[in-house]
Formats: sequence, C-alpha cells, structure tokens
Amino acid sequence: MLENRIKYRHLQCFLEVARQRSVGRAADMLALTQPAVSKKLKELEEMLGVRLMERSKKGVELTQFGEMFLKYASASVAALREGADSIAQARQKGRTRLSVGVLPTVATSIMPQAVKALYDNDLGVTLNLVAGPNSQLLNQLRVGALDLVVGRLGAVDMMSGLSFQSLFSERVAFVVRSQHPLARTGALSAAAFSDYTLLRPSPESAVAPAIERLLLAQGIATPKASIETISDSFGKEYIRQSDAIWVISRGVVARELSTGEFAELPLDTDDTQGPVGLTTRADVSPTPALQLLMNAIRDAAGHYSGSY
Repeated sequence: MLENRIKYRHLQCFLEVARQRSVGRAADMLALTQPAVSKKLKELEEMLGVRLMERSKKGVELTQFGEMFLKYASASVAALREGADSIAQARQKGRTRLSVGVLPTVATSIMPQAVKALYDNDLGVTLNLVAGPNSQLLNQLRVGALDLVVGRLGAVDMMSGLSFQSLFSERVAFVVRSQHPLARTGALSAAAFSDYTLLRPSPESAVAPAIERLLLAQGIATPKASIETISDSFGKEYIRQSDAIWVISRGVVARELSTGEFAELPLDTDDTQGPVGLTTRADVSPTPALQLLMNAIRDAAGHYSGSY
C-alpha cells in the first residue's frame, strides 16, 4: 500500500523545503546534502504520481497538489512527534504518581494483571491504589484527588463533570461456602433465606440500589440478620466461617467460584447487570502514564470479562 512506502524522511524533507522554499536551505536545516533532499522529494512525487513542487524565480513553490498534501503531511509529522514526546514523558523515572480508586469488583480480577503490565514497561510510575465506597471515590476524582476510578458506573447524580468508558458488564450473585446447606438445593424460595444471615454492600456502594431491587423482587426483604459492608476481605472470610449468604458483584468472588471454594445459589440475577469501566474527569486529558495504565486495564478486561 502507498502509505506503507512513504517514510518519515520523505515527509520531513517535503515539509522543510515547503518552509524554506529552497532545497539548499532545507538540506542545511536537515543536515543532509542537496542531492539527498532532492532524491527524497522525487521519490515522494513518484509514489503519489503528481508534482508537489515547482522551481520559480522566487524559489521552490508548492503546486496545487503540494498545497493539498501539505496539510496532511504536517498533521502526520506533528502526530509522530507528539507520540514520541508522550513516550519520553512517560519514561521519566520517578516523576509520575497516579492515584486510582479501585472498587472490589476489579481489585482482585483485572487490576493485578493491568498493574503488572504497566510495571513491566519499567516506567518508574508510583501507583497509589485507593479503596472505598463508589460515591466517595467519585467525589475524590471530581476534586482531583484521584486520577481515575475503576469500577461500576456511578449513579446519574454522581456523574456530573465525569466521563465513563465501559469495559464489560457484570451481575450480582448470591454466594455461599461450597458446603453450605443451600449449595446443593435446586429451586429456592424466599423462605429458604429466613434462617441465614445476609451480607450485602453498604448503601453508598455502586451496586446497592440494584441489590435492594433484587431482594425485593425475590421477596427476601426480611432475612434473619443483615450485615452491610464494602470490605470484600471480610465478606470472603465471614462466609468461609459461617452459613451466611453474600449478595455481591460476581466479579468480587469470580476466582473463588471458579475454584469451587464458593458456590453460587441458583437465582435469576440478570436484571442486576451493570457496566464496569473507567471513570475520569471530563475536563482533563489523561497524562501519558495514565493513558498507558488505562490501556493496560482495557487489555486485562478483554481477557477477563468472559468469566462474568
């Protein structure tokens, strides 16, 4: 293809001659010989099949085709330089610090792989991972205390001034230890939950409204006892040691479900499907280092989302 044959040096010579209106001055600026610059211009014209420049008493002038090509050649070279500068900035060791809010649904799934990929590039980035309720993390993002939040899409009233990029969707699951009395039960009724403690996320969590609607729809509004927590480590350990039922985003326990340590109760939770993704400030462009991290998170999500 034509664009694969055009090299950076062709564009560089063309742009410099267009600026200087002289092959000789352009050669001096590029530290090349005049024949070398002329050769590159000739090669470019032959590839495009048109004359780009003409000699006149005023020097070298662009043809109509040259004027047309100048716009795109300038944009291409500028983009290459910007890309190279971005990489150089990102590789300045020890000078970049990123603060990222991470919800439990991604903390043990896609984030470890994404962070490893970022650090494998040896960029010298100091990464500060912050856990907390979704509402709190979004507030910190809005005021600039965080650079990024990775997790469920926030409520509409929380998203003012923020931008969300979806990675995948996940649903809620009813989770118990593998030896739980209900683990081998077929169809479950609301009455089956009455003898067990129910764990669920705190009201300020992103998934709490969906879980509340689900419990009401399933008729499980009054369990024996209820514990609200956003601590995934507490939730996992508590159901290991008890017969409690945990209603939680499936991504939080995906690994334990895949190994058989935990079991998912057979309840329809499709209505709780919700997007998980990247939330940033709408008025701030990502730094090179943050863009690299976001790319790594997207890659990790692409490999992992099939397990939800």
